Amino acid sequence: MLDVSDDVRAEIGDEEADLLLAGDNAPGSYDCTSCRTPGNSERERTSTVLFVGEETAVLAFAHATCIPSQVVTVSEEQLQGAVASITGDSPGTSAAANGTPPAVPGGQAVLGITSGLVLIGGELHPALVVEPTAPIARPGTTGPGDDFLPLLIEQGFIPVTNTADLPSPLAGWSVLLAAGQLHAVLQPGSPGSGQVAWWQAHQALSVTDGWRAAVNRTQRVLIYAAPVGSIGQQPREDLLRDALDKAAAAGKLVSASMPLAGT
Repeated sequence: MLDVSDDVRAEIGDEEADLLLAGDNAPGSYDCTSCRTPGNSERERTSTVLFVGEETAVLAFAHATCIPSQVVTVSEEQLQGAVASITGDSPGTSAAANGTPPAVPGGQAVLGITSGLVLIGGELHPALVVEPTAPIARPGTTGPGDDFLPLLIEQGFIPVTNTADLPSPLAGWSVLLAAGQLHAVLQPGSPGSGQVAWWQAHQALSVTDGWRAAVNRTQRVLIYAAPVGSIGQQPREDLLRDALDKAAAAGKLVSASMPLAGT
């Protein structure tokens, strides 16, 4: 019941792939690298997920209903953190919603990411809210304007006029959730190169059990983005929703929905 994609086979070799498919090296029982709940490769379809860093590669397993078999390129630091999480060598994760933001290419600012649940149509949806710490200048310019939203709209994000509407899907983008933690938001790369990280955590971010349960149900993440100073760090999800409403009313909010990485 094991799935080995062509990309994974190319990385691990035909011999190892055939041993996996024959059951010789199959994991049997495992903790899904996406949702972190138990799985069994003998009773349910299971995906092989190969995490590849600069020097290390780790083969993990996931419910096929969570993510498909795929190769995921991550930084060596992230991979070591994922290994610790997968093997249980790290302490239990907290339910913090905010994480240390990574640098934006070019060093102009950093992107803050906040996770939360957004109620739309009577259903809770997993969401990520992105807000830079400073104005984002268009590449090749020095400012002083803020082109964060225009740049995202050019990528396919849609301006939000009503937060009660479900954001539109954005082709080619996805959210990487591995070992039950948030690692990156991926965007299309150059033709033939696959996806690249638009946002990547320096250290994988914990999400709440409720957020993880919601994403396992919907298989999609809602992304909201606003210019610096529009949202702020909100301690509760109701206050975060209020901030999103105000940003939308002011014409300072764009959104998109995207699947988990590889789907």
